[in-house]
Amino acid sequence: MNEIARSATAYVETGAAYTSDYKAGQDNVKVMGMDIHNPVFGTSAFIILLFIVLALAFPANAKEMLVGARTWSIETFDWLFMIGGNVFVLFCLALIVLPVGKIRLGGKTATPDFNRMSWFSMLFAAGMGIGLMFWSVAEPVAYYTNWYGTPLNAAPNTPEGASVAMGATMFHWGLHPWAIYGVVALALAFFAYNKGLPLTIRSAFYPLLGERVWGPIGHVIDIVAVLATIFGLATSLGLGASQAAGGLSFLFGVENNITTQIIIIVLVSAIAIFSVMRGLDGGVKILSNINMMVAACLLFFVIVAGSVSGFLGNFFGILSSYAENIIPLSNWVGREDETWYHGWTVFYWAWWISWSPFVGMFIARISKGRTVREFLTAVLLIPTLVSAVWMAAFGGSALDQIQNNVGELTKGVGDVSLAMFQMLENLPLSEISSLLAIVLVLVFFITSSDSGSLVIDTITAGGKVDSPVPQRVFWAVLQGLIAAVLLYGGGAEALTALQAGAITVGLPFTLILLFMCVSLYKGLKSEVY
Repeated sequence: MNEIARSATAYVETGAAYTSDYKAGQDNVKVMGMDIHNPVFGTSAFIILLFIVLALAFPANAKEMLVGARTWSIETFDWLFMIGGNVFVLFCLALIVLPVGKIRLGGKTATPDFNRMSWFSMLFAAGMGIGLMFWSVAEPVAYYTNWYGTPLNAAPNTPEGASVAMGATMFHWGLHPWAIYGVVALALAFFAYNKGLPLTIRSAFYPLLGERVWGPIGHVIDIVAVLATIFGLATSLGLGASQAAGGLSFLFGVENNITTQIIIIVLVSAIAIFSVMRGLDGGVKILSNINMMVAACLLFFVIVAGSVSGFLGNFFGILSSYAENIIPLSNWVGREDETWYHGWTVFYWAWWISWSPFVGMFIARISKGRTVREFLTAVLLIPTLVSAVWMAAFGGSALDQIQNNVGELTKGVGDVSLAMFQMLENLPLSEISSLLAIVLVLVFFITSSDSGSLVIDTITAGGKVDSPVPQRVFWAVLQGLIAAVLLYGGGAEALTALQAGAITVGLPFTLILLFMCVSLYKGLKSEVY
């Protein structure tokens, strides 16, 4: 009898304690055809609108204050961002090999909702597809030419500088960012599908907070997640419109001004709204699959039009440099390349962390039926390999052109939004490839916008995934509205302030994610038991 009592006590401590009678949306209120969580929806919307008003009224002051906050958080807590990034990588790799890796999200009989190709297309498009379009050429060129410091103080414009530039670029787009996304995504998927908790950020902390997670503490967690997501998406939409407008100007002579950029934002938002209305299967999945096909065509073209042998050399070179430099680049003690280290690595880590609620929630939503091992292998390792292929093709081609004294990039990075088009200009059929690149940029932004709208909608609906269509449309419209209004009223200063605000949110969220690792492991351990 004593043995039975001890077993029952152990079960309560490890398993049953991580389930709750709380139902998704039970605190919701119905307003104007929407089913919204009180107070997450209202508080988030109020803060967002307040920020827009203040940023438009005082753009210079808003930029100064938020950029100052961003600089302070990056320079003061660089050690926390770096430790956090390393912990997330090691944690995810450990889960792959530990017994918890066999746990299936949704239970032993759960089956995936999407085939592997559609699943991977959606997670990659939402995760960083647009970033690769923007930085795959500009970033290695910037490092190689000492645009804003060089990684590990490598000598610029040298073979060694080229190798380290490619390895450092891969460092920023490889294991570390996807581990950040993986932690959030796995935690949300596990507690939603295995423990029956609402699909929202706060649920990941149930093992640590218990029923208190449905109160004020949980409200704060979800509100911060909404703000980080909406600000990050709006910033990317504004900056992406600048890149697309730059490409149109470069290719067709269309004037790159505020009007052109706002027209692009309106078109992207309109298609994203249509996609959001159709839902995951009818909208996001189809656009993501189209995205990956167009990306594959552009990638194949760059490899063949450039040099297949050169691509292979760059690919193995980037993997070698990544492996060689990952530990020194992950270090935060005694760095001599402080300008580069703060301006790039710590900035990136704060940015990825601020994006993690959006990307993590979206990946969780599409990943039911996968085992933990399959999930983390796909989320961590496959995107890293694809990023290496992409960087070897685009970044490698750009560095090859510079080393052979070909094209505009020999002058270094001027306008970041034009870097990819300047590289494509030196390849055959440059007008066709540049047009394809513009289309890909726009489709990537559409998929980011519609998937982000679904995520914000889920959080502000208290974890419900079947909220009314007008509610999804509200967030899709708000993203585009924020980007367009700030671009028109405050220009680059307002967008810079918005980006700085999103990155500053990365500081408290780093601590939140570290606690999330502890909570997730406790939950996974209970499932194995």
